[in-house]
Amino acid sequence: MFSNIFFFEKVIKENKKGISEEEQSSHNSIVCNNNFKRPLNFRSSSRKISQTSQCLPISARWYFDACKRQEIHPNKAIVAALFKGYEGDMGWGISNIMKENSFRDWSPISLAKIKKDHHEVCTFMVSMDDLKDVDFYPLLDLLKEIDASEIDAVDMVSKSSCVLNGEYVSALLHAVNKKLRVVDVCDISFGKDFLMDISRCGLACDVLNLRSSRFRKLNMVGKFVHMHTLNLDFSASLSGFREDCFSCMPNLRFLSLCGTTIANLWTTSAALAKLPSLVELRFQSCTYRNDVGYSSASSGNEGTVSGHMELSHYIELLSPSDELFPHIQLSIDDVDLDVYDITPDIGSTNEDTSDDSEVNFSGQQQNFHSMELLPAPLVRSELADLENEISFGPMPMHDEDTFFAGPVNSSTMISNTTKKYISRHPSPICYEKHYRDYMIASLPNLKVLDNLPVGKVDRERANDIFTSHFEYLPYNWHSKVSVVSMLQKREIRSNLPCTSASRKKYSSSSRKSQCFYSRSLSAAKMGSSAWPALRPLSLPSRDERRNVRPRQFEYHPTDSSLMVFGTLDGEVIVINHESDKIISYIPSLGAMNSVLGLCWLKKYPSKIIAGSDNGTLRLYDIQHFPTTNRGMYQSRGSVIFDEFDQLTSVHVNSTDEKFLASGYSRNVALYDISSGRRLQVFADMHQEHINVVKFSNHSPSLFATSSFDQHVKMWDIRQNPTQPCYTASSSRGNVMVCFSPDDHYLLVSAVDNEVKQLLAVDGRLHLDFGIASTGSSQNYTRSYYMNGRDYVISGSCDEHVVRICCANTGKRLRDVSLEGKGGGASMFVQSLRGDPFRDFNMSILAAYVRPSSNSEIVKVNLLASSEHDKSHYHKRQSHSVTGMGG
Repeated sequence: MFSNIFFFEKVIKENKKGISEEEQSSHNSIVCNNNFKRPLNFRSSSRKISQTSQCLPISARWYFDACKRQEIHPNKAIVAALFKGYEGDMGWGISNIMKENSFRDWSPISLAKIKKDHHEVCTFMVSMDDLKDVDFYPLLDLLKEIDASEIDAVDMVSKSSCVLNGEYVSALLHAVNKKLRVVDVCDISFGKDFLMDISRCGLACDVLNLRSSRFRKLNMVGKFVHMHTLNLDFSASLSGFREDCFSCMPNLRFLSLCGTTIANLWTTSAALAKLPSLVELRFQSCTYRNDVGYSSASSGNEGTVSGHMELSHYIELLSPSDELFPHIQLSIDDVDLDVYDITPDIGSTNEDTSDDSEVNFSGQQQNFHSMELLPAPLVRSELADLENEISFGPMPMHDEDTFFAGPVNSSTMISNTTKKYISRHPSPICYEKHYRDYMIASLPNLKVLDNLPVGKVDRERANDIFTSHFEYLPYNWHSKVSVVSMLQKREIRSNLPCTSASRKKYSSSSRKSQCFYSRSLSAAKMGSSAWPALRPLSLPSRDERRNVRPRQFEYHPTDSSLMVFGTLDGEVIVINHESDKIISYIPSLGAMNSVLGLCWLKKYPSKIIAGSDNGTLRLYDIQHFPTTNRGMYQSRGSVIFDEFDQLTSVHVNSTDEKFLASGYSRNVALYDISSGRRLQVFADMHQEHINVVKFSNHSPSLFATSSFDQHVKMWDIRQNPTQPCYTASSSRGNVMVCFSPDDHYLLVSAVDNEVKQLLAVDGRLHLDFGIASTGSSQNYTRSYYMNGRDYVISGSCDEHVVRICCANTGKRLRDVSLEGKGGGASMFVQSLRGDPFRDFNMSILAAYVRPSSNSEIVKVNLLASSEHDKSHYHKRQSHSVTGMGG
């Protein structure tokens, strides 16, 4: 029980190095010699403990007493940290205190006075890497009483893997109230529950550094009322924010998110707008490069105090000043990139990997080497500049219009930013078009973005660009409106007494009024949340041995609850997409094929044309097919047409008399629906294969074709088409074309986000939506209309985002990001459709890259919040899909 006495004496002895022999001799009258071999009797030991404790700081005394109560040996690192709290912050240390003051007179009161006289902060830094579970209870007892001790600040640090139980770490962090200053942990060792506890319960710290954390969807809803600095750099799983994130961080001023996978401007800015004190933000580290080396982007500012930190411990940690981290002084030579090569957490491989998961401990290894965390090895002369580059110093105190020392105008600043500043560790959001201007316009209190100051001219320019390229709310509404307020206005107007004159006026404007209120309600609902509701359809399988694998889908033309989809296995399934119940099931004909073409008949809404990639073409009447598969094919409800090899697209004309088919050829075939005959094949209509063919919505003889020969052509079957009505060209191969619902426009989608709207009458360019390209020749883009022809939705097979643009102005309204299931589940948009019955609703056929996952149809409601549809997410196993088609 008393074996730890020798350890106490050893620690004190180590701190007495440099004391004179006379002082040592005098001190030995109080502290027993470590070489004392005889066993101590109880009374003698108790007396010596009492005498020794009189020489200890209060915190050390409490810790020794706690160890005594728990009957465990004190942790050497904790004891050293308790003494270092006095010695580490003062240049002359405890040894000099002992030289200038008799050891017998050394007491917590005198130490506190010395610290106060020298304006020093007494810091207790707990290195959790040196702790084991057995050390937990004494340390917990100490931390609970720390507010009453002589210690001014507590820092909790974990630099590498820690063997301490995650629950114990959480308890230690929550034990400190007023004096918790810095929490710097690596959450890989502590597991999912540790992260969830921090997020939901909050912390009392000033600075929180969760480097390389496993957050997937940040949802920090706990109380972080004292925190002014948050660093989540290199959290490679972090892709976005929950709706309530940052709701309890009133004093957060500095936020760093470099090296994450955050990409959505809309949800990100909406989350950050809840931080009223945020002045400095980073998604990348912008640095100034000169002939000498690297330097901070703000290094030219006079009066700027650069933050100083050790790279391998606080990589790119945003800090207000050097004073915040006085204990971080390790050399840049200690940097080891292997620290950021995250290995799977074997104990957490069975963690939840559903779409709703806030953290990612799926065991998916994330390698940061590909992210270029640090530049190539630098010579010694470049080290100082590199330290400045990664620092996150305080705001320079200059006039808003002046960014650097000396007169600099806005054009010079823009030029310098374009030509001389380079980006390090950018998150994907930085590659979004007009990213910087969007963030500045959305966050009016921001003073520094990506290490670059934000001045008055910057803000004016950002507001102009935002107005020119983005819609704040649908139909160009400029401010948020309450849904209740809009409903009240509508009711008041409808209940106003009408005179004969006003009744006539109201009759002429009633349609316009209804449209106005409908649009107003849409703007109000969308303005209430930036997180739309996403719900995958539940697609029950008819075969327990495999899952349903959708490949193409279409809304029903007259029944708002129905949708048909074809599968990679040749099935055609009609489903009620509101209840997820199957209405009709048409099995595959036996041969392996994928259904790529689907089109409902308008006058006969129970009938549908389906075409497969093996060339088969059928007309089905869903009334003749049961809701269950009994292994029997009923020919009574179908019509068989001549095959069209390698089919990719079918479409029926407006009178339900004829339909067209195209595919991996330069030909288009015309079929008669009533007779089931192929009427004609139009040969060599393009130089490359024709991926999509579409009839006009109102003229039964006009149709358009899109081809990978980069051309879109308009045809008229009344002219026995040998020459097109006109030809329009794109810079890349055209993936698809479609008419606007009123046939005024053609919407053309070419490879890699080249989306244009043409005048249907002559093919002239009406709008270029200006979506940024990725540089991939395999990024097949598909676009359709939504809300009639008010908006355009566009997605590509190499990207997980659907972009929504105004069809009248080309302005971007919003992006919808698709959520994969757990870490490493990359998704892409294979097809999409706007809901013809519901404004700002759509469905997306989303597929996964990894072989173990299948495609799914995701319903999106932009007028509802994601919080309402969380319960609809389901965890399903699936397979990847490929292919072309409309």
